[in-house]
Amino acid sequence: MLDDVDRRLLRQLQAEPTLSVQELAERARTTPARAARRIERMEADGIIAGREALIDWAALGFHVRVSLRITVDKTVPTALDVLMAEARTIPEAIELQAFLGRVDLRLEVIARDMAHYRQVYRERILTLPHVADIEALLTLSTVKHQEEVPV
Repeated sequence: MLDDVDRRLLRQLQAEPTLSVQELAERARTTPARAARRIERMEADGIIAGREALIDWAALGFHVRVSLRITVDKTVPTALDVLMAEARTIPEAIELQAFLGRVDLRLEVIARDMAHYRQVYRERILTLPHVADIEALLTLSTVKHQEEVPV
């Protein structure tokens, strides 16, 4: 599916997504026209889903990060869908993942400090519909965070 040129382009894009096509081509040892065509094809094929800015939440004053494991009340057939729709509206919720198993959802929440987190938890999390159980995991430090995939 991917050849060596594609892989070189992807490695360079992952390392520095703001490179121009000319710079990408030089680093991937190909021509700008070929690099542009390859990138266009990988975008059309969904291999490159987009380019985004990574925000350092702590630099913006959000020093508390909590991962909430939520178990949904399974006696209500639409509970999971309703809960996910409501959770999406919480501004401090930066990630929402659905799982199979005892835990149904993981909600990643950021807050400025513990007082702010307590407010978000009481006013937004505890009011979510169809919650059977919540387990909170306070992040002490991030040991590894990697967005790049080996190509």
